[in-house]
Amino acid sequence: MKIGKTVGALAVLGLAASVALAGCGSGASPSSGNQPLTIEYYHVNSDSFGGPAVRELVKKFNDTHPGIRVVERFQPDMYAGLMQNLQSAIAAGRPPAVSQISYSHLQYAAENFPHVSLQDLVQNDPGFLKDFPENILELGRVKGKLEGIPYSISNPVIYYNADLFKQAGLDPEKPPKTWNELREVARTVKGKTGAWGVFIRHEDNWSTQALIESNGGHIVNPDGSLGITEPVAVEAIQMWGDMVNRDRTMPNVNYKEAQQAFLSGKLAMYIATIAELSSLKKQATFDLRTAAYPTFGDKPRKVPAGGNVLMVFAKDPAQQQAALEFIKFLTAPDNLKAWSLGTGYLPSRLTMGGRDVTQELLKEAPLMKPAVDQLKDAVPWRNIPGPNSLQAEKILLDARMDVLAGKSDAKAAMEAAKARIEPLLPKS
Repeated sequence: MKIGKTVGALAVLGLAASVALAGCGSGASPSSGNQPLTIEYYHVNSDSFGGPAVRELVKKFNDTHPGIRVVERFQPDMYAGLMQNLQSAIAAGRPPAVSQISYSHLQYAAENFPHVSLQDLVQNDPGFLKDFPENILELGRVKGKLEGIPYSISNPVIYYNADLFKQAGLDPEKPPKTWNELREVARTVKGKTGAWGVFIRHEDNWSTQALIESNGGHIVNPDGSLGITEPVAVEAIQMWGDMVNRDRTMPNVNYKEAQQAFLSGKLAMYIATIAELSSLKKQATFDLRTAAYPTFGDKPRKVPAGGNVLMVFAKDPAQQQAALEFIKFLTAPDNLKAWSLGTGYLPSRLTMGGRDVTQELLKEAPLMKPAVDQLKDAVPWRNIPGPNSLQAEKILLDARMDVLAGKSDAKAAMEAAKARIEPLLPKS
């Protein structure tokens, strides 16, 4: 997309570039004399979500690459917040050199943001890609072209407090396998201990897709039509709302509050990305365990592959090459393993140089096993297509939040959202 279009998208979202860029500095600084070339790296990793691992890796890179200096820039509000700030930076002519981009936003970023594709950057170094499995590289492709290198891979799991299970008279060796079982466990915990039973992390539409697809539906159908008003989709979202408003086993709070409730022993089950594993392990004072994402009875589990690719937005060729050097560093065997252990993300290379990285990780982090086992159940994390994608995603998110808040039932909320989103879809 040209800058004019980007500014138009910003106007739709009501963003102010000056606010979004406060404290962000420039995208890159040219080297001068003996001064290193400085580039910026946008990421979503807060202190409780991989931030320490980011800082450790950036420091290691800077210490070993005297000609380049990477400055990491945390972007709040996860990927939606990052995308808004990235749009502002591009509109102001100050994009970061490298940015994490969620799989769900990859197509939008590739089609709407000025960038250089990884395919073009590595054309003179094809060996760089040889250890990435083909299905993993596919996560970084848009219309057959490798736009970003897959970096982080995740899927949702149940984190649970085995001590609370015991207090409620439940067997912690038998975590719930289906949503019906989970709702019953949550009721038992609430009734026997007073603690909340369950929480599903919900700041974007990742969990919405996991629920709807596991129940046999789609947010966007294969033919491009919206599937959010179909019975299986409505049923999944209504179940979520019922856990808050009917069962009263789920608090209607943001994920940070839920995470703290879980860590303080006031919440039994926390359904979230495996990427939170490292942080939760460090803070938990109870018997922390993990289990597979629940199914709707015998229906196959379908979990969207969360995480991100690394994309290059630098305009200057020297900055682009520095960005590529940083990306190669982040995806080197030992650094990728450190990233996985420091976060919980699954590696984008399952084997590297003859090493079985997955088995190495499971020996050191056995709680990752449910997420590793669920890789076979992974589906692409889809966004609502078209240039109005971010606006459409926000409408769906707001509709779902209305259901959780008890302001609307799922059927009415999804019908209203569909009526607002359909005019924003690409015209065929």
